[in-house]
Amino acid sequence: MTAIPDPDLLARAAACLDGGGTLLLPTDTVLGLAARADLPQAVARIFALKDRPAEKNLPVMVTGTEQLIAIGAVIDETVRRLMASPFCPGPLTIALALDSGRAPDWLAGRQELAFRIPDDAFLLALIARTGPLTVTSANRSGKPTPDDTEGALAQLTAAPDMVIAGRSRGAQPSTLVNCRHHPPQIERQGAVLPADLAPYMAGAA
Repeated sequence: MTAIPDPDLLARAAACLDGGGTLLLPTDTVLGLAARADLPQAVARIFALKDRPAEKNLPVMVTGTEQLIAIGAVIDETVRRLMASPFCPGPLTIALALDSGRAPDWLAGRQELAFRIPDDAFLLALIARTGPLTVTSANRSGKPTPDDTEGALAQLTAAPDMVIAGRSRGAQPSTLVNCRHHPPQIERQGAVLPADLAPYMAGAA
């Protein structure tokens, strides 16, 4: 976990996001691009910055179970086990089902959502202020994520609205487990190895 967040930097970052801006910043894995998940124009800006196909949905970052429930997430036993693992908070992304009756308008029509809880004091404090954030790696689609903000800015199609300079803290992105499959499936292998996840995925019917 990182040090206590700088309150001035936190306030400026939150103001940027609340105003519909995009933010480039280090995360606890690779460099990330962030926007408020409930502001469609801000999320569309991330797609444009990455030159990413619009049909490829992006994950969100949340602070924990309370925010997940508020956006209609279906937290079954497998999801609970993975959230209780040593990798959450951390480099584990979990895809789960959504309850359309509880999901907000920005998730209308979606049946699935991938989320991650970051192991980073600044990000957690930021998400507590703004609500769930769409956060994705700060690379142009199809290219590796640069190690520093200078490399990311050179690769993106334009500059984000705010940049918090820094370097990647991890060589790999998070590992993605889809819990809508039975048994759950690893759809992207990243920082967490399958063998390490096996005890928390066992027993899912």
